[in-house]
Amino acid sequence: MKHLLSKVSLVAVASLFSPCFVEAQGITNDYDGVLELSLRDAAEIALAENPTIVVADKQVELKKISQKEAWQNLLPQLSLSGNVNYTIQAAELALGGQKFKMGSDNVSAWTGAAQLSLPIFAPTVYATMKLSDIDLKNAVEQSRESRLDLLNQVEKAYFQLILAQDSYKALQQSLEQAENNFKNISAMYRVGSTSEFDMLTAEVQVRNMKPTVVQAQNAVEIAKLQLKVLMGVTANVDLLVNETLDEYESMMYDAQFSLGSVSLENNSSMRQLRNSEDMLRQSIKVQSSMFAPSLSLAATYQTQSMQNADLNLAQYQWSNSSSLVFSLSIPIYKASNFTKLKSAKLQLNQLGYTKTNTERQLVMQIRTYQNNIKASLERVESAKQAIVQSEKGRQIAETRYNSGTGTIIELNSSELSVIESKLSYSQSIFDCLSSMADLNKVVGNDGAFITTKGREKVNQNIQFENK
Repeated sequence: MKHLLSKVSLVAVASLFSPCFVEAQGITNDYDGVLELSLRDAAEIALAENPTIVVADKQVELKKISQKEAWQNLLPQLSLSGNVNYTIQAAELALGGQKFKMGSDNVSAWTGAAQLSLPIFAPTVYATMKLSDIDLKNAVEQSRESRLDLLNQVEKAYFQLILAQDSYKALQQSLEQAENNFKNISAMYRVGSTSEFDMLTAEVQVRNMKPTVVQAQNAVEIAKLQLKVLMGVTANVDLLVNETLDEYESMMYDAQFSLGSVSLENNSSMRQLRNSEDMLRQSIKVQSSMFAPSLSLAATYQTQSMQNADLNLAQYQWSNSSSLVFSLSIPIYKASNFTKLKSAKLQLNQLGYTKTNTERQLVMQIRTYQNNIKASLERVESAKQAIVQSEKGRQIAETRYNSGTGTIIELNSSELSVIESKLSYSQSIFDCLSSMADLNKVVGNDGAFITTKGREKVNQNIQFENK
């Protein structure tokens, strides 16, 4: 019985201390009442309501703005300027014993100018534009990673809820069986066909099972709360999931044939590392462009009026001028340019080692998940046979006890074996599904369970167009 309590406690503890439970606390939306749920529904609601997805999308929008800022540096720039210089007392120049007035007192000088500048050849701007494109691509990939991570958490929380429900049903059936045994043994005791010890043992069995069933029911509620938090729905919503873990058994066997064909091509971490590698290479080009000449054009129109003794602008004498200037800038030497270029090259070399180490770790994770899936499939087969054998053993023990050749200990032991095999069967399927969800996340597969169950893939919430 302690073993059974530990199995049920595992469901509750896993739900309470799951990281995803903490990350999504406090999320609410307008869902209310009873929500009949499928895995596809849970994924769609989570992708629409979870704030981590909104934050990732906002980051993509920020990168798009930065991309616009990069190419806008090639657009013409127009500026207007003007100033008024009022001379209170003009300076005097003393030369050869004589003084010369350098202007007039109490007069004003007005100047207005308009300048249009246009870069003709700007290699640094071109390189920066390419860098911003790669940065946007990396932000899109980070948003995709957030979606994959959320889908992984939703899938595992959904299966956790089904596991809790299946465990609760198995324990509830066992409680009903124990209550029936107690009724039969009590009836036999009243007619003198069995001992008081057997009746008390049967009663203790019922009383020991009731707290376990209550604990299993609490585990179901905790699993629902965890899933609701990830989905971003209010706590007063009651989730209705009609699926059972054995419905996914055939899908697991179909998926095992593709275990050897997985790759890291769509892994989000590797794609981000490749984007970072491209960004560093482009940064090297940006730093190298600092050594290249640049050419710009500036057109200026200016008007001015001097020696004005009043503020009658209409009577001023204005003098106009205009100019067209081509500017060629050739950098000769700047020490920081060499330092930045060397730093970018070292970072690129460092990233190569990081990329290799990350790939090795991911390959190890894939192998681990594949081995876990294979082991879980073997446990599923073993547990299925154990269920058949334990139920047969319970029938034999019940027949032996009713005929007077068996003991109450044999009867209780056979019932515990049935519960143990059923819980082991459900746990093995959950372990397999959980490892498959983790494997799908590593290889970058978005919504494999949703697709396998014949539902639509949530492409509109996952896929982004990389431009």
